[in-house]
Amino acid sequence: MTKRPEKKDRIELLDVLRGVAILGTLGSNVWLFSYVSSPENPLFNTEVRPWESLDEFLATTTLFFTNGKFLALLTVLFGVGLEIQYRSARRRGLPWPSRYLWRSALLFFEGFLHYVLVFEYDILMGYALSAIVVAFIVGRSDRFIRRAMWAAGGLHLALFGLASVALAALTLTAPEAASFSLYSPEAARVYASGSYVDQVLYRLDNLVLYRIEPLFIIPMNVFLYLLGVRLMRSGAFVPDEAGRRIRRKMLRYGLLLGVPLNALVFFPGGLFDLPVRYFFAPVLALGYVGIVALLLDGGALRWLADRLAEVGRLALSCYILQNVLASAVFYGWGLGLAGAFGAVGTLGVMGGIWAALALFSNLWLRCFSQGPFEWLMRSLAALPFRKRKPKAG
Repeated sequence: MTKRPEKKDRIELLDVLRGVAILGTLGSNVWLFSYVSSPENPLFNTEVRPWESLDEFLATTTLFFTNGKFLALLTVLFGVGLEIQYRSARRRGLPWPSRYLWRSALLFFEGFLHYVLVFEYDILMGYALSAIVVAFIVGRSDRFIRRAMWAAGGLHLALFGLASVALAALTLTAPEAASFSLYSPEAARVYASGSYVDQVLYRLDNLVLYRIEPLFIIPMNVFLYLLGVRLMRSGAFVPDEAGRRIRRKMLRYGLLLGVPLNALVFFPGGLFDLPVRYFFAPVLALGYVGIVALLLDGGALRWLADRLAEVGRLALSCYILQNVLASAVFYGWGLGLAGAFGAVGTLGVMGGIWAALALFSNLWLRCFSQGPFEWLMRSLAALPFRKRKPKAG
C-alpha cells in the first residue's frame, strides 16, 4: 500500500453517505449479536410492545431509524459506484463488463469468506450477484435502464407483496399460527457458549437457511442499484444548484412519505414488519440522503462530516471490522456478553464500535490512501489484466 496522496476527483457527499450507511447498518446488526441467545431479539420478535418497557421502546425506536434504511442507502451507493466504474472504463477505453464481472466474483468470494468466518447475515454475496445483473444493463439506453429498473421493482413488489398480504391475513384470522420467530435454541447455544470453530461449522451447516434472504432481495437490489445509476447521471450528488434541487426533493418526499410509512413498525403483532423493511425503508433512506446533504451544504458538523467521510473511504474494511468487533464482544469465543444486558447496553456497545471505526479510519488514512480490504480487492481485481513485460533478449 502506498502513502496517502492528496484527495482528488472525489465527491465528498458520497464519502460521507458511505460512512453514514456503514455505521447505520450496525444499528440493525448489533441486535443480532447482542440478543443472539435470547428469543426476545427485537428484530425477530413479533410480540414487541414498545410502550411496556424502556428496553423495548429503545430497541423499536432504534430499528425504526435503522432497520432496512441504511441497507437500502448502501445499495443505492453501490449502484453509484458501479456507474463511476462504468464511466472510468469507458473513459480509459477498457472493455466492459469483463473487468467488473471479475470484481463482482471477487466480492462474492469475499462475502462467502465473511459469511463463513465472521457473520451469517453477510450482505456482500447478494450485492455481488446483483452487480453482475446490473453490469449488463448499465451500458444500455436510458429508456432500457428505466424499464429494467421498474421491472425489477415490480418483481420485488410481487414477491414480497404476496408474502406480506398472506402474513397479514394469517395474523388477522389465526394469530397463533402467524406468530413466528427466527430464534433458534441451537444457534443461541453455539454463539453464546460455543467455540469459534463451532460457529464456523454451524454457518456451513446452515448455508441455505441464511442465504435465502440475499437471493430473494436481488430484484430489490437491482432496482436500487439502477436508482443509484440514474441519480448519479442526473447530477444528484454534484455540489451545484441543480444537484441541490434534486436533493431537496429527496429530502422532502423521503421524509413526508417515509416517516409515517416506517412508523407502522410500532403497530403490534408484527403486521407491517415485512412492508416496512422491504418497501418503505428505501423511501426513508432517500430522505436520509437529503438530510446529510443539507447539513453538508450548510457546513454544519464539519468535524463529524470529516470522520464519516474517512469511514466511507474505508467502507469495505469498516463493514468487516465492525462485525468482527461485535463478534468479539458478544460471542462465546470473545467476551461472551450476548444476553448480558438489554437495549441500553447494546446501544452503548454500538457507540463504542462506532468510535473505534472512526479512530481506525482516521489513523489509517494518515498513512495510506485506501483501506486494507480495499487495497486487496483492487490488487486482485487488476491481477488478470496486467500486461506482462517482455523477457529481455
